[in-house]
Amino acid sequence: MEANIGIIGGSGLYQIEGLTDVTEHQLETPFGRPSDAIIGGQLCGRQVFFLPRHARGHRILPHELPHRANIWALRSLGVRFVVCVTAVGSLQEKYAPRHIVLPSQFFDRTSQIHTFFGGGIVAHASFAEPISQTLQQIIFEEGLALGCTMHKGGTYVNMDGPQFSTRAESEANRKLGFDVIGMTNLAEAKLCREAEIAMATLAMITDYDCWKVEEEPVTAEAVISHLLANADAAKRILSRVVPRIPAMAEWPEHRALDTALVTDRKHWPTKTAEKLRPILGRFL
Repeated sequence: MEANIGIIGGSGLYQIEGLTDVTEHQLETPFGRPSDAIIGGQLCGRQVFFLPRHARGHRILPHELPHRANIWALRSLGVRFVVCVTAVGSLQEKYAPRHIVLPSQFFDRTSQIHTFFGGGIVAHASFAEPISQTLQQIIFEEGLALGCTMHKGGTYVNMDGPQFSTRAESEANRKLGFDVIGMTNLAEAKLCREAEIAMATLAMITDYDCWKVEEEPVTAEAVISHLLANADAAKRILSRVVPRIPAMAEWPEHRALDTALVTDRKHWPTKTAEKLRPILGRFL
């Protein structure tokens, strides 16, 4: 069965042009409703499902996002590859607004826990390499081919928000060697790994956070023009990435639970196993 592709759109990216045979999916999940309707369609000959992270019209704050519902819903639609597009602040001089960073690592500075497991089923997924390096490489190559300024690698530090950083926080993150800062993507990476989805991130630089004192501190108004330019670049990159993604889910990320599940199958509560059927289906 062909593996489907998911695209999670961030600030400024609320729809994908070029989809044909468009369908709209209003889903209910065991974890509530996703951020918005999921839009399905054909893009470059592949089945793609697009989800606007903050909902169309940007109506959901970062800490309000129903991450588990979002990833569960995509997995229930047969999605095995996800590209996350997200707006971030730069913590290093070399990453300027409108540059694109493809982070390889994350650092968690949130107060939130994100997992599908619990309720009688224990799993500890490996997260040392949190993104799909193969998918990251495809994105990198196609971004370069389009003339975008691409940076492969680096660490995304995830903060709670919704306020932007203080200057003291921004300087501390810089001194720790982090590269970009955002409020959303770590949860998506963790849940994609548990759902056996290969995931990579297009982190679109909109500002220098607030550490660069010769620049104006970041404001929502200041990043709008960069958001629009970044959204256009993301759409062009995605149109080239989608046809290069394999039709079959055969990467290491697609078997992440092989070494993660701790609770013996005979002890799984029926209710919990059924709740996680889109994720645990091959074990049931």
